[in-house]
Amino acid sequence: MTVIAHLRIPADSFELGRILELESGTTAELENMVPLGERAVPFFSVSEEVRADFEANVQDHPSVDRIVEVTRHEEERLYSLDWNVGRDVFFQGIVELDGQLLSAAGTAGTWEFEIRFPTHETLSEFQDYCASAHIDLEVGRIYNPTRPGTGIWYGLTAAQRDTLMRAVHGGYYSIPREMSTQDLAEQLGISDQAVTERLRRAIVGLVQNTLIAMEEDSEERFVPVE
Repeated sequence: MTVIAHLRIPADSFELGRILELESGTTAELENMVPLGERAVPFFSVSEEVRADFEANVQDHPSVDRIVEVTRHEEERLYSLDWNVGRDVFFQGIVELDGQLLSAAGTAGTWEFEIRFPTHETLSEFQDYCASAHIDLEVGRIYNPTRPGTGIWYGLTAAQRDTLMRAVHGGYYSIPREMSTQDLAEQLGISDQAVTERLRRAIVGLVQNTLIAMEEDSEERFVPVE
């Protein structure tokens, strides 16, 4: 039975945290990572005010092949990062234990992750893995997505929740549509593309953590007798 865990680790204890090397008061939010495998391309957003120093720090890191600015909107920029995930012990542990990265956000000192594991046992194995790798892992909330009452946000990040709720309240899903992604982008101060991607991830997360998870749980409990 799957579980979702909220985890916190020091920024300097994993490769991507060292690559990004955020300044004090700066926050980076991982928007997506495709795929988690031998190579991985994370997409993350940072504020405009730290852009120059941020780009310089990342480009100088030996694990980075290139950093690309994907979009910019007012005070936020979205980047993609081509790097060698094989050098990151933390992410390799996620891969080896079939974990699924749902969200990540970091500051100069700390990164917080939301990760889905196949079972409680694999989560325990991941904790042991991090301990062996000398990664100072702090485990926060743990909940079973097949039981909605135990996880109040169903695996959605604060940004995803805010965007989706604004869309529903504003009439984005009404017929006829009462607001556009451009309207949402202006409210949130991000790009139209970022709004579309957040809505997509929010809906996928809700479906995976409720309907699909509950269906899988039902199939596990009710096995046909042959």
